[in-house]
Amino acid sequence: MIRLQLEEEEKTVLLQLLENCLSDLRMQIAATDNIDYKMMLKGRKAVLLKLQDALQATQPIAIAE
Repeated sequence: MIRLQLEEEEKTVLLQLLENCLSDLRMQIAATDNIDYKMMLKGRKAVLLKLQDALQATQPIAIAE
């Protein structure tokens, strides 16, 4: 398990990056016809949303390796 301690500026930058990635994923999911690829993208989106929620709640983030 990994624990991250972030300064407020680092947290803000990470949240912005997550928002950009989520936006890109939404467009990719909508644009693809390949079901397997779409499912993989949805799984990735779920992970990014979990990270985003944890950051917004200012809870410690535990990332399993």
